[in-house]
Amino acid sequence: MNKAELIEALSQESDITRTAAKAAVRVFADSMAKALAKGDRVEVRGLCSIYVKEYKTYTGRNPKTGKKVKVKPKKLPYFKCGKTLKDRLNVK
Repeated sequence: MNKAELIEALSQESDITRTAAKAAVRVFADSMAKALAKGDRVEVRGLCSIYVKEYKTYTGRNPKTGKKVKVKPKKLPYFKCGKTLKDRLNVK
């Protein structure tokens, strides 16, 4: 499902206009991005939690050449699936 499909589903399920659904999805995504940028954790019970992991400098390897390279410190979002979602995916 992409963003446009999510907007369409929200519009149909909630009986709201596509414009209102688009605004709701935008606010949701922007709020999550702002929280993560501040270093906060985002948690949607039953679905997932997302937080930022910080990685220190390390020596990596260029897979094409095999040459060692220095990788700068970085921050990456980390997604952890919620138990309810796991259970829904593993229904027998």
